[in-house]
Amino acid sequence: MVHIGGSRMSNFESGQEIAPQTFIINRELLVGYANASGDQNPIHQDEEFAKSVGLENVIAHGMFTMALAGRFASSIAGSAAVKELSARFVKPVVVPADADVELIVSGRVLEGGADLIKIEITATCNDVKVLGMAKAVIALP
Repeated sequence: MVHIGGSRMSNFESGQEIAPQTFIINRELLVGYANASGDQNPIHQDEEFAKSVGLENVIAHGMFTMALAGRFASSIAGSAAVKELSARFVKPVVVPADADVELIVSGRVLEGGADLIKIEITATCNDVKVLGMAKAVIALP
């Protein structure tokens, strides 16, 4: 059985909505991600630098945003079940100092099957879509 949003499901149908998950992002997480990934680009930690290159503020790493979309996909049937994950970065996730921002990730089944499903993923922050053409292919147990 597969768990989605606290309920158990074993069958998926095209068009079926998958309950959203909310991920909190803040500057502390960005520092941790930068240290773990080795991506020390100052646009992810230094507000003055980020603004000097035309950004509104510090932004989350694109791959961190993608990783959270991957966490959403893996919550459906486990991380080993995610066979494909793809997206385009369309808008940055802006992370002001001393604030938490919410990344809301939801999905819709594009193709349902007994062994494999394809889902369309939607990721938004402050009602702005941050990933485009986001999709996952998930093997079901």
